[in-house]
Amino acid sequence: MKIDRQIGILSMLLQKDMVTAPYLAELFEVSRRTINRDVEDLCKAGIPVVTKPGANGGISIMENYKMDKTLFTNAEMQDILAGLRSLDSVNGTNRYGKLMEKLAAGSSDFMVGNQSILIDLASWYKESLAPGIELIRTAIDMCRELEFIYYSPQNEGLRCIEPYYLMFRWSSWYVWGWCRKREDVRLFKLNRMEHIRVSEREFTKRQVPMPDLSNERIFPGGIKVKALFDAECKWRLVEEFGSGSFEEQEDGRLLFHADYTNKENLMIWLMTFREKVELLEPEELRVEIRESIEKMRERYDNSNTFRERG
Repeated sequence: MKIDRQIGILSMLLQKDMVTAPYLAELFEVSRRTINRDVEDLCKAGIPVVTKPGANGGISIMENYKMDKTLFTNAEMQDILAGLRSLDSVNGTNRYGKLMEKLAAGSSDFMVGNQSILIDLASWYKESLAPGIELIRTAIDMCRELEFIYYSPQNEGLRCIEPYYLMFRWSSWYVWGWCRKREDVRLFKLNRMEHIRVSEREFTKRQVPMPDLSNERIFPGGIKVKALFDAECKWRLVEEFGSGSFEEQEDGRLLFHADYTNKENLMIWLMTFREKVELLEPEELRVEIRESIEKMRERYDNSNTFRERG
């Protein structure tokens, strides 16, 4: 992809005093025209890349700039490479590993040393997510509309969007784009998208806002929760809410306090603790949970009767 190649070109320029466009074109398996466009983009980004024509010419970073400023420290470059490796974990390829092998040829201090940061973004849905991620990236790079079937709590149906950003957040992948149906920007979760297709229709990029995914905006709270957990649930409360979310009682149980946003999600979360938790507040939700438990018991009683008759 474009940004990955440009990082690779920048790294190569940091390693060598001068390289030629044909050399970079062969290294990254693109045309010389593409390399020239990448160099122009690097210049627009503020990197003083200069070109020298002629038999002994080539592409380089302005000498004084390199002497006076270090663009990437060794630690910073290792962090960049760790991030690139993490993308291989998503798509199941070795694309970025091969990129680093190419950059390591001829090597520099940036490419040596042990990696102390390993990032794996793969999920249980890797086989279905990886192709979708590649399609979304293609649509973004080519400014093509994206079509897919989307499943939401309200309904399901065909969506057509102009994709702008692919994001990893809250342990899941999302795409941020302009929704034709809603005529506004929306966030779509990849796990809820099926039959993803890159349309032949191109779009002109809009001035869309960056997605505001702050916890305060997405999870504003509103439901004041008080619950009593058995002591053996401590590890989960620490993992999911932190050690400051509860107070240990004299009998060893844990008095839990939190603000929750979604009632349904809260009920589902509490149910995962089964008999090891009692919701104290809010009272109306406590009543709903009790009614839900009664309905569950009725269903299981009826299913037993059905099996006996069968």
